[in-house]
Amino acid sequence: MKHVKALAIKFVASLVLLSLILGLLFDMAFSNIFLITLVLGVAAYLIGDLLILPRTNNTIATIADFGLALFIIWLMSENLTYGDNHFLMSLIAAVGVALFEYMFHKYVANNIVKNKGGQQQQTGQLQYQTEASEELTPVRQDVRSSQEENQKPQ
Repeated sequence: MKHVKALAIKFVASLVLLSLILGLLFDMAFSNIFLITLVLGVAAYLIGDLLILPRTNNTIATIADFGLALFIIWLMSENLTYGDNHFLMSLIAAVGVALFEYMFHKYVANNIVKNKGGQQQQTGQLQYQTEASEELTPVRQDVRSSQEENQKPQ
């Protein structure tokens, strides 16, 4: 039930946002906006919110959602509508979607994916440690002593 509620929130907010940007600014038909919102909402929820967000942080998931939104909006607007500048339209819409996604990820992180199976969400600040030793190559005592004996003047 939590996923249905999150998908509904995402769908309604994205529909309003894309209707404002694509419908009012670029005069796209509502049926095309609805279809783009439906495909984008499901893909971004599965990939960005459930796959990327629990493994990374909000910023990385937002950047991934921006790229996904740009690609989906551009691809679908190219195939569904006629016009010249689909990339600029897609870029502006993707920026709007990314701003919404940044806020939506906070909701998802707190209510949907919090401590799933005891896993902690990584903050992106991993600490690695290296191992070092005192000697880089082993020194055998018998070799050193035989070299010293050969070098002594007789």
